[in-house]
Amino acid sequence: MSSSRLQPSCVFTGHSYIAEWIGVPLSHVLEVAGALPEARYVVYRSIEPDWWESIDMADALHPQTFLVYGMNGDELPVGNGGPLRLRVPRQLGYKSVKFITSLTVTDNLKGFAKGLGSASPEAGYAWCAGI
Repeated sequence: MSSSRLQPSCVFTGHSYIAEWIGVPLSHVLEVAGALPEARYVVYRSIEPDWWESIDMADALHPQTFLVYGMNGDELPVGNGGPLRLRVPRQLGYKSVKFITSLTVTDNLKGFAKGLGSASPEAGYAWCAGI
């Protein structure tokens, strides 16, 4: 278990308040899972129908990218994405997907939906949403 004091992202402003997010760095999960060196992206899906995102390995391996299951010393509330949320603080809020159900490590995004990298560009938003 790790914790990180991060600012949660709002889709447009980049933050709304400060919280203690409790979880595990995504880099640790990828290491334990045995992600291959040729992996270039992590695709993650939500329980929400048709909602998915992806990030490149630079963001996936960044020490602030967490799979979060707690907040402020308690379980992660459903309203904040519980029971599991991916926090990507170097990207705008729509990259920090709530209600995570799966992670896929891949070297190519073309085989996912329309091949644009996530639901965001399919809806007109940029795939890279860095702050």
